[in-house]
Amino acid sequence: MNRLFFSAIFAFGLAGWGHAQDARDTAIQNTIQDQIEAFKADDFGAAFSYASPMIQGMFRTPENFGVMVQRGYPMVWRPNSVRYLELDEKGGRLFQKVMITDQNGGLHMLEYQMIQVNGAWQINGVQLLPQPDLGA
Repeated sequence: MNRLFFSAIFAFGLAGWGHAQDARDTAIQNTIQDQIEAFKADDFGAAFSYASPMIQGMFRTPENFGVMVQRGYPMVWRPNSVRYLELDEKGGRLFQKVMITDQNGGLHMLEYQMIQVNGAWQINGVQLLPQPDLGA
């Protein structure tokens, strides 16, 4: 009976962990999506609010941040479509992979590093990933 009891407790614990993980994944994706929606509306102040304190310190103003995204990440500023892929943990850090189709139909793979600040998810950096070699 003790074995059955502990098995049930373990199973409920795993189920609870899975729900917490699903909520975390959704919150991370919502943060990225909300920032993208702010960019699409040219609301650089709102977009800047989803950046981590480190990123905000680097760019200092929403306007500087907006210029950097327009020039360096035009696919994020004006995406045609956004698809969320896997969320990976590397070295204790979380990275959300995102596939973005730009206005010209080009595919871009990006990796968003996410951190939690005062209970809210924020973007701590975005890296454009190399495209896989599809020829050969």
